[in-house]
Amino acid sequence: MIKLVVPKCATEKEEAEWWDAHMDIVESNLIEAMRNGTAGRGTAKRLMQEARERERIALPNADLERAKKLSRRKKVDLQTYVSELVHKALDREEAAAKRARTAKKPA
Repeated sequence: MIKLVVPKCATEKEEAEWWDAHMDIVESNLIEAMRNGTAGRGTAKRLMQEARERERIALPNADLERAKKLSRRKKVDLQTYVSELVHKALDREEAAAKRARTAKKPA
């Protein structure tokens, strides 16, 4: 089995081109893993389990369309963009709550 190190790519297109250029090695590694019984272990299996554990959130269509438009403008996929927005909003809310708790403490 040939160990591949996937480079950090600036765009999805660059990453897709890299995978396409190395498809013969990936295919060979997959066939070998299927033959020796290790195909069900590691990253792919873990990612599938994590994907099943995720919650789904309904968004109004207008908000979803706005998010799609902004994600395209930033050249990131929708899921990544929305995840980043939620993460930043949660950080702001936690910081505001911490400031509010600190302000209420007697000096």
